[in-house]
Amino acid sequence: MARNKHPEETVHLILDVAFRLFMEKGYEHTSIQDIINHLGGLSKGAIYHHFKSKEDILIAVTERMTANSNKLLAATRDRTDLSGKEKLRLIFAQSLNDPVQNDLFTTAPDFNNNPRLLFSILHDTIKEAAPNYILPIIQQGISDGSIHTDYPKQLAELILLAANVWMNPMIFDSTVEETFCKFMVLGQMLKSFGLDILDETMSKRIQELTSIYQKSK
Repeated sequence: MARNKHPEETVHLILDVAFRLFMEKGYEHTSIQDIINHLGGLSKGAIYHHFKSKEDILIAVTERMTANSNKLLAATRDRTDLSGKEKLRLIFAQSLNDPVQNDLFTTAPDFNNNPRLLFSILHDTIKEAAPNYILPIIQQGISDGSIHTDYPKQLAELILLAANVWMNPMIFDSTVEETFCKFMVLGQMLKSFGLDILDETMSKRIQELTSIYQKSK
C-alpha cells in the first residue's frame, strides 16, 4: 500500500512509524528492519531512497518534533510587549515545559555513537538558532537596558551552547545531581549579564527531564 503513496506521504509514514518505535523500544533498540515491518509493504530500498541511515531518520524525526518549538521562538522574538530579558526568560520556560521534551528525552540516542547527530545539534545552534532567535532578543535587551554585554553575538552562542549542549544530560550522560549543578552555574553566569532569568521551577523541570532520560537508556 505504501508504494502507491505520494513521496511526501511516504516520508511522513516512515517518520510516524519510526517515532512510535523509538518511543516504544528506544532508538538504540530499533532497527531499520523493525521500521520496515510496520510500513505495510514498503521495501527497504524505498526507505533508503528517502533516508541513508537510521540516524538520518532520527534527525528527521527530531526536526519534525522541534518545528513547533521554533515557531514559539519566533513568536516570542517578535513580541513587542516584552523586554529582551523577559523574552529570554519566557524562552527558557517554554522550551523546558514543551511536552515534546519528554518525547525527545525518551527517544534519546547514545550521542557517543552518533557523532553526526551531535554535529547537527552544534551546527544548528551556531548557524540557525543563535543568530535567528537569540541574537535579535539580546540586541533588543541591550537597547532597552535589560541586558548588559558588549558581545551580543558571542553571548547568544554561549547561552544556547550552555543550555542545549553543556547542560544536556543526553550528551554527557549526566546524573540528576550533575544536571542540577550545571543549571546553577548557568544561572550564576547569566546573572553577570543582568539575566536573572532561571528559577526553581525550571530547575525542577530539567531535573525531571534528566530522570526521564536516565530511565529510558
